[in-house]
Amino acid sequence: MDQKKILFADDDPEIREVLRLLLAGEGYQVIEAANGSQALELLDDTVDLVILDVMMPGMGGYAVCAEIRKRSAVPVLFLTAKGQDSDKTMGFSAGGDDYLIKPFSYSELINRVKAMLRRYYVYGAKKDEGGGMICCCGNIEIDPAQCRVTVAGQEVVLTDIEYRILYLLASHPKKVFSAQNIYESIWNEPYFYTSNNTVMVHIRNIRRKLGDDPQNAHTIRTVWGKGYRIE
Repeated sequence: MDQKKILFADDDPEIREVLRLLLAGEGYQVIEAANGSQALELLDDTVDLVILDVMMPGMGGYAVCAEIRKRSAVPVLFLTAKGQDSDKTMGFSAGGDDYLIKPFSYSELINRVKAMLRRYYVYGAKKDEGGGMICCCGNIEIDPAQCRVTVAGQEVVLTDIEYRILYLLASHPKKVFSAQNIYESIWNEPYFYTSNNTVMVHIRNIRRKLGDDPQNAHTIRTVWGKGYRIE
């Protein structure tokens, strides 16, 4: 497998040095950025994963992620000392895929990185082989061979997590998936009560990108007290 490229942005040079050595020791190519603006300048189509410190002077991690999402579906991992649910909601709303709270173990970071890259290449925007039949729900069309989503013929750019959630729901029309079903299927991690908010934010982002039209019979519906479905 080709060497994966990781873009890491943090204003602390010591942290950048430690993580560069750690990630390089795992076989990854690491590009360092001292701030958010530099991270955006260094981002290109060859980057496989972005790691962002949330608290950076000038442009913080959330703002950087929002700008990244305007042009790329590359997975984004936030590193932060702020672990409140509201902070996670802000990160996911900005388009982040995962959230690691400081202090964290190096093994946990490496495991998160490997899991995100695996999801990105097996299920996400970088998938280039395999696939299956095109899935259609009204004016929503999903091509799993290219991991491409269109609405009324117009392409919609989703993150790998958003794509996987949409594909899960669209592959089983009218079936209700609880937040626990979705979380454990997509993140492949044990579900906790706070995970419900994570799922809710991603569903909201998907709806917005699909047009969020309540008159569209094929949008994602909330089945109160039960979960979500596409009709």
